[in-house]
Amino acid sequence: MEIQKLWGRLRGKYRRTAALLLARRPCRMQNRAPLISFTFDDFPRSALLTGGRILEEHGAAGTYYTSFGLMGQTAPTGEIFHREDLPLVLGRGHEFGCHTFAHCHASDTPAAVFERSILENRQALGRLVPAATFKTLSYPIGCPRPGTKRRCARYFSGCREGGQTYNAGVTDLNNLRAFFLEQSGDDLGAVKRIIDANCRAGGWLIFATHDVSDHPTRFGCRPAFFEEVVRYSVDSGAGLLLVSAALDAVGAPQG
Repeated sequence: MEIQKLWGRLRGKYRRTAALLLARRPCRMQNRAPLISFTFDDFPRSALLTGGRILEEHGAAGTYYTSFGLMGQTAPTGEIFHREDLPLVLGRGHEFGCHTFAHCHASDTPAAVFERSILENRQALGRLVPAATFKTLSYPIGCPRPGTKRRCARYFSGCREGGQTYNAGVTDLNNLRAFFLEQSGDDLGAVKRIIDANCRAGGWLIFATHDVSDHPTRFGCRPAFFEEVVRYSVDSGAGLLLVSAALDAVGAPQG
């Protein structure tokens, strides 16, 4: 059992290191002011109906990383979006991002299978929301394989993972860093500190979470907490932009 745990830790460390160092698409950021983006993985309904409303009340919008294979289901991240929710995304000023059709585990899924799921998700978006396109991707669950990063670069201007930090200086468009709010443990002070650090660095901070609910899953956060984060972000003076718009601001070439 101890050997298995050790092997699991070593494999995880190798995958994280490979994701950071290999198949990079470097971009020297050219934004003139600090940036903040808000993203939601899996697209639980509450992320739009509650989280989206909070963003809109503060003059902001979010990027919804969507897996069409999950549509209408209940997942570990809560009740996933319904078909009738889809027009609300663009209608309320938000945008769609790709999360693969089958919500593929980015570490465990072979690159070719991951790519096919990207294309299937894109086809579903074309059928259900013809006016929308996927400009960016969020890797589901784990860190991406180098081969997956290379394939994703064919389709997207930027691809987001995690890392609990912000992007500054030279960033990897195939592995953009993000800060998951639920991993802060509801510590608003920690979130404020990273917002402040991002502003001092003139960087780009991408917040991520899943559901936004009074009774969130372990992958989400409460509305009051989320609203405090949004309010502090606005007051910080950073530009609050959709991920696709932030990529334009940092000078990323089109995918």
